Amino acid sequence: MVAPKKKIELFFFCLVFFLGACAHANNNEPIKNKPVPVKVSEHVYYVQGLPGIASEQNEGYNSNAGFVVTNDGVIVIDALGTAPLGYEFIKAIRSVTDKPIKRVIVTHFHADHVYGLQAFKEIGAEVWAHRAGLQYVEGEAQMRLEQRRRDLFPWVNEQTRIIKADRWINNDEKFEFGGLHFELIYMGPAHAPDDMVIVVREDQVFFSGDIIFTGRIPFVGEADSKRWLLTMDKLLALKPKLMVTGHGKVSTDPAFDLKLTQDYLIYLRQVMGKAVADFVPFEEAYAKTDWSQFAKVPAFDAANRINAYGTYLLMEKESLAK
Repeated sequence: MVAPKKKIELFFFCLVFFLGACAHANNNEPIKNKPVPVKVSEHVYYVQGLPGIASEQNEGYNSNAGFVVTNDGVIVIDALGTAPLGYEFIKAIRSVTDKPIKRVIVTHFHADHVYGLQAFKEIGAEVWAHRAGLQYVEGEAQMRLEQRRRDLFPWVNEQTRIIKADRWINNDEKFEFGGLHFELIYMGPAHAPDDMVIVVREDQVFFSGDIIFTGRIPFVGEADSKRWLLTMDKLLALKPKLMVTGHGKVSTDPAFDLKLTQDYLIYLRQVMGKAVADFVPFEEAYAKTDWSQFAKVPAFDAANRINAYGTYLLMEKESLAK
């Protein structure tokens, strides 16, 4: 016969287990667009998100992520943009190796790269990110989460939560793991305050995060596009030959693939900067601008107006600072 105290303990244990199971189930909505691992080099794989911004159509799967298989376990780069995608990403890794997933390194704390972190935390992985990411976590993260709960339900829902890093990195860092050497290079603020490039030295593979977008219009928002352009020059100076970008295909010619992002940012700054200098209101300036060279690039319709307005405000700020 079970003692009353033991019955109570058993009841609460079952309740916690049940609630945890429900939370996992609610965060594991079935998805049609499953991550498929593609081999990049001897040790490196990546999964490629769909074109465009995160939407109901692509179930929030619009960003890239990667993983590195070492002798001692797996190092993951970014975690995708929903918890269900995080669980599917783990399955994708398991289709390649059964080695333990030890660590997730975040290129930058934006929603489409980090909402999958909770799936990795459930299996005991450690999360590393640059300390500048706290600006997002302690600032706009909750507002962005509420917006995504509306726009990406049920894949982002009440069970989705922001996962903080277990280790916040202050500077550039190098480490060896499982026979491979990794470099974490802080490049921010550019696209985000905490932009970080991860290099797998033996394979000469660079993970650029969203410093470079291939094949689509970048999301600029309130980013400092002047520093972003300087950061791309800094990245090219490292002479990468193979680069997994935050969105789009793996780049085998980073200098060429960088050109779309560079040209777009330069054009935004030119046309919005001239509007500010001539005291032309944003709506009028936007309507008169010739966007034809970028209009057919994926994500233009969803991102361009937001990007232009953010750049207009930035150019006003730069003008006042002169």
